[in-house]
Amino acid sequence: MFFRRKIKNFNTGIEPHEVFLDKLAHKEEEALGISEIKFEVPLKEKISYILFAFFLILIFVLFSKAFYFQVIQGDKMYIAAENNKGSATLVIPERGIIYDKNLKKLVSNSPVFDLVCDKSKFSLITQEIPKKVLDISDILEIDSNYVLEKLRSSENPEVLISQNLSHEKILVLESKISELEGCKIQQNTARDYFNGEIFSHLLGYIGRINKDEYASSSGYSFNDNLGKTGLEQQYESYLRGTPGRLKILKTATGIQVDKELISEPVPGSNLVLNIDAGLQQKIYESLEKSIKNIGAEKGTAIAMDPRNGAVLGLVSYPSYDNNLFSGGISSENFNEIQNNPNLPLFNRAVSAQYPVGSTIKPFEALGALQENLISPEKEINDTGSIELKSKYDSTVIYRFGGVKPHGWVDMRKALAVSSNVYFYTIGGGYGGQQGLGPTRIKKYLDLFGWGEKTNIDLPGEVSGLVPSPEWKQENMKEQWWDGDTYNFSIGQSFLKVTPLQVASAYSAIANGGTLYKPQIVSKIIESLETSKQPIKSFEPEILRRNFVDPEYLKIVKEGMLDCTEKSYGTATSLSLLPVPIAAKTGTAEIGREGYFSAWIATFAPYENPEIVFVVTIEAVKGLQSATIPVARDVLDWYFSK
Repeated sequence: MFFRRKIKNFNTGIEPHEVFLDKLAHKEEEALGISEIKFEVPLKEKISYILFAFFLILIFVLFSKAFYFQVIQGDKMYIAAENNKGSATLVIPERGIIYDKNLKKLVSNSPVFDLVCDKSKFSLITQEIPKKVLDISDILEIDSNYVLEKLRSSENPEVLISQNLSHEKILVLESKISELEGCKIQQNTARDYFNGEIFSHLLGYIGRINKDEYASSSGYSFNDNLGKTGLEQQYESYLRGTPGRLKILKTATGIQVDKELISEPVPGSNLVLNIDAGLQQKIYESLEKSIKNIGAEKGTAIAMDPRNGAVLGLVSYPSYDNNLFSGGISSENFNEIQNNPNLPLFNRAVSAQYPVGSTIKPFEALGALQENLISPEKEINDTGSIELKSKYDSTVIYRFGGVKPHGWVDMRKALAVSSNVYFYTIGGGYGGQQGLGPTRIKKYLDLFGWGEKTNIDLPGEVSGLVPSPEWKQENMKEQWWDGDTYNFSIGQSFLKVTPLQVASAYSAIANGGTLYKPQIVSKIIESLETSKQPIKSFEPEILRRNFVDPEYLKIVKEGMLDCTEKSYGTATSLSLLPVPIAAKTGTAEIGREGYFSAWIATFAPYENPEIVFVVTIEAVKGLQSATIPVARDVLDWYFSK
């Protein structure tokens, strides 16, 4: 009877699905009034697929974690593992040097020493301050509670207790370091920036790596430095070099018995810039002098080589001393910089957005010529303003004015005297003369690179804004009015661009119609001895060319020359310089009664331009000559060297 009821051979063992369905089998046994008899319950196909998918996902997760720890976090895991039997540390490499175009050194390295402690070697559970903490605070002459809080609050196992130790404190620490288990004196690098304020927005500075940077980087220790801003940040991968590895073997009681250099550190590569240090200093001094003379506070100036896009000088004012950040800035100095309303850390050359005023006019003139809207010889009577009747109420008249009447002006003279009426007319149309309209004005500004990043090799660049009727409708929920077009045509309205975009666009006028990418670094080298065989050279990069007729460019350039050479020009003082200068001035309203942003854009020598120089000063009170003195001083120095 027993053998007739037996369904399954026990000798084959328990199958996997029997384990999972044991509860179900037990219920079946109870229903039939039997026990200890095994029933075959088939596994549903859907459950099989679910189990298969579950195990597949589990295997994928485990594999991903293994890949993450072995490959991505390999260096850090290796050091952690080595620390179990001693300590494996990174040997920080010598950071690369930065030179100007004439191989003048702009920054150098100096060794500094920090006290770093392993928090696992401290008893931090009790309220009582550990003896080691008291000893450290006595040696360093700092508050013991400050040291204790640093150890307790740190998320990293290694804690930077104090940096840039004085020579005297290093000597005392070295004599007692064996008593301070888990602590070590670690060498690091500080940067010495020459003429810090003059070059700070270009070079930037280095600082301690933070938690997010450490998590996303490899080859760094918890207390390492890396580039935070400027070229130091942009070219971190080249300047950093490759760290070495040092293994320190210890006994079970923590006594060092040996050390082994596993790999030598490889020094960082050096940068050679297109920047002329002498020109950079002259620009800074002239800009600062003019800003202070007129009672303003902020401005920027850029010099470029129109033949290749090389940036020869770039200044943002006010500036800051990047040496303050190099060895760890004090809270007092940081708060002073951070709370300055003029934002000295802000790089106005690439990150500020301004209305450009009349510096828009050469590009508008080129658009009108390219679209065959007007002959350059056609004269328009500048009576000082234009008047328009409202489409909805003929008794309402809108007036768009200029600084003063200029009488009959053709295109060249309109550029030289900066006639608003002329450019109202060719921009928005007036008195029978067809205008470009907002869409075509935008078209030519876009061609010259306004409203888009130049991709200069500096962090923090913004795009700016060249508006359109579609943009206004989408962002302001309003239609575009004729008044918007007239304001747009003289560089106002919603137009906001960076000084770098203006300099880049004027370079395209100066060189005959080629828009180059602005470039600060010329090449990357191993050493001065190998400078003729660079690791990497940055060749001129053309963004756009042949998008405007060279004959039309010639007409616009002649109008800019008349700006300095003709008696009616707005920048006649530049005619006294050693070479002929082409220029265009501009004054833009900023929404503050009686204050303006002042502009000047120049290039020289007129026949074969080798420098484009653009200056803007913010919040100038009244219609003062703010930027012309800067251009005169800098260009006079440049061509008199």
